Amino acid sequence: MRQRDLTDLLLLAAVWGGSFLFMRLAVPEFGPIALIELRVGLAALSLLPIAVLRGKLPVMARHWRSILVVGTLNAAVPFLLYAYAAQSLGAGFLSVANAVTPVWGAVVGWLWLKDKLPITRAIGLALGFLGIVVLVWDKLDFRDGGAGMAVLASISAPIFYGIAANWTKRFLSEVDALANATGSMVAAALVLLPFALAAWPSTTISATAWQATIVLAVVCTGAAYIVFFRLIANVGPTGAVSVTFLVPIFGVLWGSWFLHEPVTPSIAAGAGIILIGTALALGLIKPRRADRTRAP
Repeated sequence: MRQRDLTDLLLLAAVWGGSFLFMRLAVPEFGPIALIELRVGLAALSLLPIAVLRGKLPVMARHWRSILVVGTLNAAVPFLLYAYAAQSLGAGFLSVANAVTPVWGAVVGWLWLKDKLPITRAIGLALGFLGIVVLVWDKLDFRDGGAGMAVLASISAPIFYGIAANWTKRFLSEVDALANATGSMVAAALVLLPFALAAWPSTTISATAWQATIVLAVVCTGAAYIVFFRLIANVGPTGAVSVTFLVPIFGVLWGSWFLHEPVTPSIAAGAGIILIGTALALGLIKPRRADRTRAP
C-alpha cells in the first residue's frame, strides 16, 4: 500500500470514528430520518459545485442507475440504521459493530464476484461473526425499553456496506471518486426526501445539534466519501473497507473522551475478536510457512 493510501486510511478512520459521536449528539433532536436526510443532502450540496466545476455531471448521468444503487446501499440505508441505533447505543459500540464491514465485503465478494477465499480468510470471517456475538450478547433485550432492535440495526448496516463496495467494484470501477461520492449523496438524498418531509421535527433544534449535523454532513460524509471512493479505485473494495479496522479505535476514543461512555468488557472483547478476524479476512495476518530451503 502506498504512503498516500495509508494516510487516506488513517484520516478516514479518524473522521468516520467521529461520525458516530456527531450522530449521538444530533439524533435526539432531529430523529433518524431527518438527520440522515440532512447528512446526505448537505453533503451533496457541498460536493455538487466541485463536481460541476470539474465536469463530472456527464459521468454521473451516464452511470446514474449504478450510482443510485450505491447511494441507497452505501449511504441511505446504513446511515439510517446507525442513526436509529444511536438513539440507544453509544458511539464506541456502534464503531465496533461497524468494524465487521470488511467481513461482509469479503463474503459478498466471494459469493458474487468469485473472489478467492483461502482457509485463513474463512477462519477470519468466522471470528468476525463470533466477535459480533460477544459484542451484542448482553444487549439483546427486546422488552419495552430494551436495546434489542437498535442492536439488530447496528449489526445489519455493515451488510449493506459490503454489498455496495462490491457493486462499486463491479459497475463503477472506472468512475472517479468525486463523481461517485457526489452522485451517491445526491441519490441518497432523493431516496430519503419524502420520508424526511413526513418525519421532520416540529420542535426548535439547538445550535449544538445543527453544528454536529453540519460537521457530520460536510466532513464525515462529503469529504470522507471522496477519500473512500479514491481508496476503492486505488486498493480495491476489500482494502478500502479495511478502514473499519481502524474506526473502532477512534470511535471508542471519541465516545469516551467527549461523551464519557464506558468501555465495557463486552465491547473490549468483541472489538478484539472482530479486529483479529478482520485482519485474517483481509489477509493482513498470514500463517508462517516453514522454510524448506536447505543450506548448501
